[in-house]
Amino acid sequence: MSDFLLPDIGEGIVECEVVEWRVAEGDTIEEDQPIVEVMTDKALVEITAPEAGTVTKLYVPQGKIAKVHAPLYAYQGAEEGAKESAEEVAKKSSENTRSPASDAADISKTPPSAPSPSVEQSTPQCPTEGPACPVKTPASPAVRRLVREHRLVLADIAGSGKDGRVLKEDVLAHVKSSHAAPSDTAHHTQGKLAVGQSGPARVEPLRGVRAVMARRMVEAATTIPHFHYGEEVDVTELLALRERLKPRVEALGERLTLMPFFMKALALAVAEHPILNAQLNAEGDELHYFAQCNIGMAVDSKAGLLVPNVKAVEQLSLLDIAKEVSRLTQAAREGRVDQADLKGGTISISNIGALGGTYAAPIINAPEAAIVAIGKTQWLPRFDAEGAVQRRAIMTVTWAGDHRFIDGGTIARFCNHWKASLEAPETMLLHLA
Repeated sequence: MSDFLLPDIGEGIVECEVVEWRVAEGDTIEEDQPIVEVMTDKALVEITAPEAGTVTKLYVPQGKIAKVHAPLYAYQGAEEGAKESAEEVAKKSSENTRSPASDAADISKTPPSAPSPSVEQSTPQCPTEGPACPVKTPASPAVRRLVREHRLVLADIAGSGKDGRVLKEDVLAHVKSSHAAPSDTAHHTQGKLAVGQSGPARVEPLRGVRAVMARRMVEAATTIPHFHYGEEVDVTELLALRERLKPRVEALGERLTLMPFFMKALALAVAEHPILNAQLNAEGDELHYFAQCNIGMAVDSKAGLLVPNVKAVEQLSLLDIAKEVSRLTQAAREGRVDQADLKGGTISISNIGALGGTYAAPIINAPEAAIVAIGKTQWLPRFDAEGAVQRRAIMTVTWAGDHRFIDGGTIARFCNHWKASLEAPETMLLHLA
């Protein structure tokens, strides 16, 4: 029997939470078969089997913390199991190769009243004392994920499929029944509890991505002196350009949002104001300027806030950026972002407007120098050069800058450069390679 040790699954990661076991003790497994999903402080990671064999023990229960380089589960390799089986067969064969006299002697020693063992008696039974035998409730990975999203226990759900298999419909029916109106007695009891008791209704440990977000936000807010700068951007022409380009992009199987335009314009502004793409070292006595503009985008995933970044935006076309935005957004929402996509960011965008916010005061994604929060776009009346009122698409933006080395004038000039590209998007064509 061999122990599988939890490997290094990311730089600086020393522990992770076991989200879901895909196997149970006694299951036969194949090489590269998914065994368990674990949540690190950055993303959801799927761990596969190193070789074929049989799972003999799960060391870390679901929902508990596993340590890097500590045993995660035990298994018996297929070759090892075959060797042991061969040894057992040889042993039994040796025992059965006996003289008739010996057999007769053994038979004569057997009490006549002793019954011969039946098939049922020779079958392993659960002990009458001690822990009960574990029973794995059959369900597909998709159903198990749905159960986890609703914070349910799979064993509590009655399965209507073959051999008690839990189906998606069973989960939804269980959720619906759980939300049914309580009886009068329950209402009465709940009322007494609400009046007579205090404290939280539920306690949930802060782990994984949310735990890291909590630590990093506290660190950034307390160690970086923030200052905020707000502006309005007229994106009427940008929206019109996107509508003209959307059919061509969709014909290529991609989706064109405003994010690629925001990123491309940002990379052009960084080229003119490189200090926004710099970072202060830990000692606070050196500025490190980066040749590439790696733009992070905050994604509201089920696992928590993730900020994957598009690498070298200054070298990419709008279509290339759109492909990367689509890939990273999908991966982040599934909690499966590669570690490389989360590292190396130099400046970030938080599109809070996608959820309906108008203004926000973002916290810098340390050690970066700045972040911009983009509010929702609103159609508002504005005066043109001749004083006539026009209907314009106005987007609010709020920058947060590291005031240790970025002053108000610097970020204002930088924002103006970025704004000019967004308000006259055709000018970005001049900078295409």
